[in-house]
Amino acid sequence: MTCTRSFEAVWRTASWRVVLAAMSLVTAPAQPRTSWSPVIPKTWDEAALKDWATPLASLNVRPTHMSAEQYYALPVDNLRTYPVYAPGREPAGYWDFLQKVGPQPLIEPEKLKTEADWLEAGRIVFDQMDHLHLRTYDEKFIAQARSGNGRVDSDGTLGAMRWVPTKRGLALSFANCGACHRLPLPEGGQVPGAPSFGGIRSGAILRSRPPGPTVINQVQLEEHFLDGGAPIRMGKEPFGMWLYRASGMPWEPNDVNASLKTMTEPEFRALFSAGQNGGALPRWNGSVYFPAKVPDLIGIKERKYIDHTATHLNRGIGDIMRYAALVSWAESTEFGGHQMLGGGAEMPDARRSDEALYALAFYIQSLQPPANPNPYDESARAGEKLFRREGCSGCHTPPLYTNNKLTLAKGYTPPRELPPTLDVLPISVGTDPGLALHTRKGTGYYKVPSLKGVWYRGHYLHDGSLASLEEMFDPERLNETHRPGGFTPPGKAQRAIPGHEFGLKLSREERGQLIAFLRTL
Repeated sequence: MTCTRSFEAVWRTASWRVVLAAMSLVTAPAQPRTSWSPVIPKTWDEAALKDWATPLASLNVRPTHMSAEQYYALPVDNLRTYPVYAPGREPAGYWDFLQKVGPQPLIEPEKLKTEADWLEAGRIVFDQMDHLHLRTYDEKFIAQARSGNGRVDSDGTLGAMRWVPTKRGLALSFANCGACHRLPLPEGGQVPGAPSFGGIRSGAILRSRPPGPTVINQVQLEEHFLDGGAPIRMGKEPFGMWLYRASGMPWEPNDVNASLKTMTEPEFRALFSAGQNGGALPRWNGSVYFPAKVPDLIGIKERKYIDHTATHLNRGIGDIMRYAALVSWAESTEFGGHQMLGGGAEMPDARRSDEALYALAFYIQSLQPPANPNPYDESARAGEKLFRREGCSGCHTPPLYTNNKLTLAKGYTPPRELPPTLDVLPISVGTDPGLALHTRKGTGYYKVPSLKGVWYRGHYLHDGSLASLEEMFDPERLNETHRPGGFTPPGKAQRAIPGHEFGLKLSREERGQLIAFLRTL
């Protein structure tokens, strides 16, 4: 038996042991395997796209998307990827295996016969799907990955890095979903779907800055891509123009993002790191000035809107497929006639199959939270009474702990006639309006988040300004002398964090009881 076959046998056996162990914790007793063939919607369906996006507050028009014809003209990439190990942690024979195995399919839809098969395929897509635009064959980057230049996880792998055997040879790439939506546990193991930028220790959420592999920053810069941005090659323009094309709003007379045109890379890195302190990232159509916290995917099936600002509807599995495609290779670049591409910028040249996206969405809808260690004790019971007494359940309505409605961003007056898809409460909770009003993700609204899982998710408010529930309910955060535990812009170590001030007038004991209850959700 060759070394390659030996490693492959061990690798497959180990993978299935992990899968079966995980499934035994969250699924009912095994049932006889019955044939199951899903009805897979088209990802890029013009009828579904027509009213999917929420109009921009600053233009009152929806972003323009690529046509279905353009989308389906992109060739399908269906390549399997493999983890990158730190030196000394690589299984015996692994490197030889990677050299010999050749291109392998990410999923094989024709072999999926049951719901369990499709769930397992979705897990594979979630774990292995890489950023197509970040694949590199550059020997210096491959050498850096082999030398262990990156974050080493408990299983010996280097964070989000992936090996991709292709017809051209072995490429280095980076994970798509799992890079931001996989929470490491301090005792080992991970929670797929939960935000990556945090940790659970002693029942409390503590922030640990994600160091991330430095090699990914170098690949992005050399290949003309932005950290946290869309897969759009930015051309040969100055770095500041990359940032402006990713975030600028030329239709606004006082667009704060116009200053990005002259921003240097060190200045950008400082702002980017500040966002990471709150578990937030500036995505394409967002802004490094107004970072958005990485969302929790667990429970997404119960949510009516996607993104903090409800940029898109979540009407079912097709919309989750659609959104995965949008942020991975089909981002909007035109807004009310304003085309933000230019300077030689190029859109992606490949996509994933509808079957792969269906499996991914099906898996994401199945994700479960980790076991909650917080007891429903006397303090939590008192907190639940306070939750009802203070009217929290009006917006955070059990059992979902959200009413799935929208609130107004501070200072926003909505149009008289709203799209029938929007369910808006005529109130504002007073949080920072920047993301909702001064970015291309700005709809004028913030969705009411679910409180389920607040104990493991980490930072709070849409920009992650507050690091803990204790800070959330601390009246001192309203003072300009407050030192935020989460996101704060460079040079502003002290600043007030206003907004969502419910519960701040409770006594210290009552606040502790309310927090105890929230941690049981």
